[in-house]
Amino acid sequence: MSENKKHTVIFQPSGSRGQVEDGVSLLQAGRELGVEIEAICGEKRTCGKCKIRIEDGFFERYGVESSRDHVSAWRPVEEKFFSDERKEQGFRLACLAKVQGDLVIFVPEEARAGGQVVRKGVTDRKINVNPTVRTYYVEMQPPTLHDPLGDYERICDALKAQHDLDPPILDYKVLLGMPDTLRAAAWKVSVSIWNGGPTPEIVRIAPGTVDRSIGLAVDVGTTSVAAYLCDLTTGEVIHYDSMMNPQVPYGEDVMSRITYAMSHDDGIHKLKDAIIEGVNTLAARVTEAVGFTHEDILELAIVFNTAMHHCFLGIYPEHLGLAPYAPALHHSINIKARDLGLKFAPGANVFVLPNEAGFVGADNVGVLIAEEPYNKHDRQLIIDIGTNGELIMGNSEKLISSSCATGPALEGAHIKFGMRAAPGAIEKIYINPETREPRYKVIGKDQWSDEMDPETIGTKGICGSGIIDGVAELFKAGIIDKTGKFVKDLEHPRLRKGDDGSEFVLAWANETSIGRDVTMTIKDVRAVQLAKGAMYAGAKIMMQKLGYDALDRVVLAGAFGSFIDREESLVLGMFPDVPVLKAYAVGNAAGDGARMALLDFTKRAEADEWARKVEYVELSVEPAFEKEFMYAMHIPHMRDSFPNLKEVLAEEGLGHLIKG
Repeated sequence: MSENKKHTVIFQPSGSRGQVEDGVSLLQAGRELGVEIEAICGEKRTCGKCKIRIEDGFFERYGVESSRDHVSAWRPVEEKFFSDERKEQGFRLACLAKVQGDLVIFVPEEARAGGQVVRKGVTDRKINVNPTVRTYYVEMQPPTLHDPLGDYERICDALKAQHDLDPPILDYKVLLGMPDTLRAAAWKVSVSIWNGGPTPEIVRIAPGTVDRSIGLAVDVGTTSVAAYLCDLTTGEVIHYDSMMNPQVPYGEDVMSRITYAMSHDDGIHKLKDAIIEGVNTLAARVTEAVGFTHEDILELAIVFNTAMHHCFLGIYPEHLGLAPYAPALHHSINIKARDLGLKFAPGANVFVLPNEAGFVGADNVGVLIAEEPYNKHDRQLIIDIGTNGELIMGNSEKLISSSCATGPALEGAHIKFGMRAAPGAIEKIYINPETREPRYKVIGKDQWSDEMDPETIGTKGICGSGIIDGVAELFKAGIIDKTGKFVKDLEHPRLRKGDDGSEFVLAWANETSIGRDVTMTIKDVRAVQLAKGAMYAGAKIMMQKLGYDALDRVVLAGAFGSFIDREESLVLGMFPDVPVLKAYAVGNAAGDGARMALLDFTKRAEADEWARKVEYVELSVEPAFEKEFMYAMHIPHMRDSFPNLKEVLAEEGLGHLIKG
């Protein structure tokens, strides 16, 4: 690669353009120029989502001669993702093709990664307000020749006299701005004191009276990031916002990002910088929306899985990807926000909740302290369904946890028309069991597909909740059998042979914005079976560990869990049978746990205590897991009965499908 040689690269239809170094992949060129291209597998050449088209010819508008010869040679691994026709049209994988000359590149709609709908709203929970940061208004006499006491000592005296507080220590950055602030404010200031360490510390001195002290709770998911701006006095959520995790271009799942960090010299720095910039962006957005600035934020409480935890802190995550998957630390930690590059108040603190294990992180601890299963008697399973499935099972007698890979399929990876929850994604599906005709809803439209003109639907693909509905509905309609295979000799205009084997058309091309039929294939069904099978098998192993023959309730945590249909989930066999009404969603419990840790100091000790009390079960070393996994591949299960589900489906005339 020539270090200094650069080429002009233009991406269409966005029009983004710039100079890119010779030898850079088109995926990286897109990142540099602000063009988001789907890259679910983290550049491992396995997902085929980053399809782009090289344009040929001279583009007078740009003064650029673009050619397919201006990228690196075709690679054999690309053969499986493109037909001969698409190859002739100039399609390539952006992760493989490298810049070797001026280029104009078209990014098809299905490969554009922007516009995800992130659904992590505020859950109404009772939270005891006992924050670590409190703000005190003080008035002082200015120094004179007869009273030349230092500024800091003057503040300490005022705090003692007016609020009966012992002298706190002083943050260095606060010290630097203190003299000017005191004098500009005529010695009337609000002093914010952090009590989260062994000694109280002044973390901000603000002029005049501060009506509201604010803190931020953040949930960093593998796919999305949610931020909740909270009043530290009342506990109110003043504003919240969310965004797609800016690390997604470096890999959709945890292992992809660990691989990226290990295979690139600057990988960990890019991952850290991306999430720090994301948190700063959200902080700026939520504060600006309500008349504050990001520099008013006095403390941050944050949760994430263990890999995201390490990336956020800049800890090389290699050992998380290797047995025995030990994290750098389990315990919670306090860090100055400025040391991480966060643009908050001068002395603001970041409280990082503790990790449970290598693949069960602080987000799961957030769920723990929000749901408090250790204070309940019901035998319950709590599932945080995200890009990774994290399970907690038990009650006040004993709690265990485990983790399994679910997200890559359920969030669109390895699904032919899979995509994130964005406008145009199919999110709900119903297939008439008699006519086998489907109807569906897409994100961004209120009506069902059969209530609209086909040309106005604008379908792009299928998101997670639609993927679950799709497989369950194919089964209920008799289109696939309990093994996941398409039923032989079934004739229907939507059932056909495709490039990947048998497939069922959910949306005809004229109903889409991509000009192609949107289908569910036999490979899609199998990918979902693998994901749900791992989750169910994990739950069964945990039940065996606890001696449970049944569960009393299943709690679905996380944004994804809030939008999947519980009946369809039971039909699919994502978790053991419970009464349908005893399977319910509780919203973003991990984010709620972060809020609790921000607003109630006692929850921090509780988090550290239970992060170590919960027994982690490593499913990969369990002898019975493979057998349970094989049984769980069937829909809903090869051997287990589902009497509660059978009763519900009997009302629809479908009880015969389920073993009771």
